Amino acid sequence: MTLSTILLLFVAGLLSGIVNAIAGGGTFLTFGALTFAGLPPISANATSAIGQIPGYITSTLAYWADIRQSWRSAVALAVISVIGASIGSLILLSLDNPAFATLVPWLLLAATALFAAGPWLKPAGVEERPQSGGSTMTSKITQFVTSIYGGFFGAGMGVMMLATLGLTEGGGYHRLNALKNMLSIVIAAVAIVIFASGGVVAWLEAAAMVPGVAIGGWLGVWTARRVPQGAVRAFVVAVGLFLAGYYFMRG
Repeated sequence: MTLSTILLLFVAGLLSGIVNAIAGGGTFLTFGALTFAGLPPISANATSAIGQIPGYITSTLAYWADIRQSWRSAVALAVISVIGASIGSLILLSLDNPAFATLVPWLLLAATALFAAGPWLKPAGVEERPQSGGSTMTSKITQFVTSIYGGFFGAGMGVMMLATLGLTEGGGYHRLNALKNMLSIVIAAVAIVIFASGGVVAWLEAAAMVPGVAIGGWLGVWTARRVPQGAVRAFVVAVGLFLAGYYFMRG
């Protein structure tokens, strides 16, 4: 790798960690940077999953007090996420790069649309609804579907989880964001094991991203309490649309 490529991947990882900690959607940045670095789409997707996990860990540690208050929901949804992520990751490995490349722009458009619609997907009154001791069946089913998507294609997974958790779980935004970050660790860890066994991970590119993602994940929790989410959301939507257009033109 050239120095400029290393710098590109580090900066993409840093911004991705910040964005993921605030609202999700940071995978748009790492996936895009890896494709611009020359990786084929399946390898870029798998390597992006590797790069995200340090940010998820640091964000989860920063939110640990919130997670301890909902540990029953966290454990139940984590088990569901292991199963779903395994299915999604195995589906990805069953495809070849040309087949996956035809799906990428549509997946990016769908993830971008979901991200943009995130504020309207959360029902009124969710902030006031008390959190339960455990997750409902609806919550488990929606998390299962979300984790299949996350194992298959990470972009937009965070916002999808925020939307579904907002619809099915009680409590405020920071509780939901803490739960989303912890479940993202589970999904990414499962995907890493499966992708590594499939030989599709670009480890040098992942190593260039990891320090930036870890730093960004920690900074993102601080930023989440101070920067307007609307500004971050607009930035991520712009990146998603740009990448979708890029892949449509490449196809």
